Amino acid sequence: MGGSLVGVGVGPGDPELITVRALRTLRKADRVFSPTMAVDAVGRAESIVRQADPGLAVERLVFAITGDDDTRAVAHGKAAERAVACLDAGEQVAFVTLGDPNVYSTFHHLAAAVLERRPGTPVATVPGIMAFQELAARAGTVVLDGTQTLSMVSAVDGAEALDGPLGDPEATLVVYKGGRHLPEVSQRLQAAGRLDGAVFGELLGLPGELVGPVGDHADRPATYLATVLVPPATRSGARHS
Repeated sequence: MGGSLVGVGVGPGDPELITVRALRTLRKADRVFSPTMAVDAVGRAESIVRQADPGLAVERLVFAITGDDDTRAVAHGKAAERAVACLDAGEQVAFVTLGDPNVYSTFHHLAAAVLERRPGTPVATVPGIMAFQELAARAGTVVLDGTQTLSMVSAVDGAEALDGPLGDPEATLVVYKGGRHLPEVSQRLQAAGRLDGAVFGELLGLPGELVGPVGDHADRPATYLATVLVPPATRSGARHS
């Protein structure tokens, strides 16, 4: 059985953050897919790839990122059927995704749906730089040191996702997908004594990029892909040059 599927992380936004391995994989692929909300809309991952290598042909797969479970399942199924058709033709198929394909990524949904329809398909991933790493670099924030730990949460359903991780003052906290809850995220950080030193990033590597203290940007909701990085309480406010 020919054909293979690989998820390729392309980073958070800046095309210079695509790895050499990722570009080599995309150039070798027979088919490159990119997720989008609508077939006539250029997705963020596709935009990164087109800037990194304008010669690459990219085909869009429509995904329902939000909405009910049934709507998402239908979208995943249709995307998988298109991928399977290419795999059955013996193509090496690549799917680009923001950040890393193994962390909060659309890729594992596609891979699972493909394997349901085509068991035994070889599936691999190429890691990518994540938004919190770019945010740490832009803000000059040390993420971890010594024996400190890292907690990563999705706040797509609300700022209460922070409550458990904030109980550990020695843990760095990364908050993804909580942009529309940014004011509530800021309030929880303030109540836990963790607002000082917490940094916010939006549209990293793209026009309109915002990077700064959470408290300076918490007067309004942010975009879906905004990122918050909260250092341990013992290093609150720490920076390096």
